[in-house]
Formats: sequence, C-alpha cells, structure tokens
Amino acid sequence: MILSDNDINFLIKEKRLVIENFDEKNLTPNGYDIRVDEIKVPGSDSDFIPARSFFIVSSVEFFRFPSNLAGQIWIRTSWARKGIILSAGMIDAGFNGKLNLFAFNSLDDIKIEKESRFAQVIFIL
Repeated sequence: MILSDNDINFLIKEKRLVIENFDEKNLTPNGYDIRVDEIKVPGSDSDFIPARSFFIVSSVEFFRFPSNLAGQIWIRTSWARKGIILSAGMIDAGFNGKLNLFAFNSLDDIKIEKESRFAQVIFIL
C-alpha cells in the first residue's frame, strides 16, 4: 500500500518514521520531496554539472525507516524535463541514513541549487 500525505504525517507524529530536517511543505499527496544537500561531479570542482556527465546528489533529509516500511525514489518531472536521468530504486525497510542518488545530465550544462527539491520518496507499507 502506498501511503498518503496524511499517513506519512501520522507516522512522523507517532515517531515510527523519522525524517530529520523534515519540511511539511515538501509533503505531496503520495510522498515527500527530498532536497539537495550536496552535489558531487567526479573530476570537477565546479558548481555546474556538465552536459553528458554523471553526478551524485545527497539529501538534506536523514531517514529512519521502521522495519515494515520501504520507499521508492522518483526524479521530479521538472528535472526530467531538463534532461536529468536518475538511477534510483527501493529504500529498504529499516534503512537509516541520508540518501545518495546517482544521476546523469543528458543535455546542457546545468546548475542545481542547494535545497532544491530533487526527487520524491514514495512510502510503501
């Protein structure tokens, strides 16, 4: 079962799901939008992500999943329309930590600002 925003809020208030640095405005009807903490482009110190290059995004949020809850990660369509391809999958039940997402910039050079909403986590019970 995919959880709604009300279900997610309930689990957070009951402290069964912990999202450190949680921002209620990032709740969506069926998930939570994670924000960019750091971006690393292998071999580059630039703020820009060159066209046709891989990069890693770490989340602002730190998650503590209960043992009966998993997650799935999806790129926000606003980034997909700009040519960002995300290699993501499942977040295991019981996961604790920040998310590190591996992505590819398929089009033009781009800058992704810190704190930008980058991907959505869907919670699956």
